[in-house]
Amino acid sequence: MKIFITGLPLEVGEDELTAVFGDFGQVKSLRIIKDRETGQSRGFGFVEMPVEEEAKEAIKRMNGGDYNGNRIKVAEAQEKPNTGGAGGGGFKRNNRTEKSY
Repeated sequence: MKIFITGLPLEVGEDELTAVFGDFGQVKSLRIIKDRETGQSRGFGFVEMPVEEEAKEAIKRMNGGDYNGNRIKVAEAQEKPNTGGAGGGGFKRNNRTEKSY
């Protein structure tokens, strides 16, 4: 099960967070999201735990808790919807001066 965590203190590292979630069971992977330019934590991340019951217990016990002075939110990660597009931002224009059909 993939878990989403927000509200992480900026100084928390992946090794420390892996150890914290490891108290609930096996951690398959963990990633703290970082700013591309500065490399500093953005305060959220993802943990993947292979045993669903252990992941649910971690969510239950950690959600809303205090972590180094920050209140964290811990929840099951939701799949990102696939919109099928690559973005672009803008709109198509009809440059014709004649009547459009």
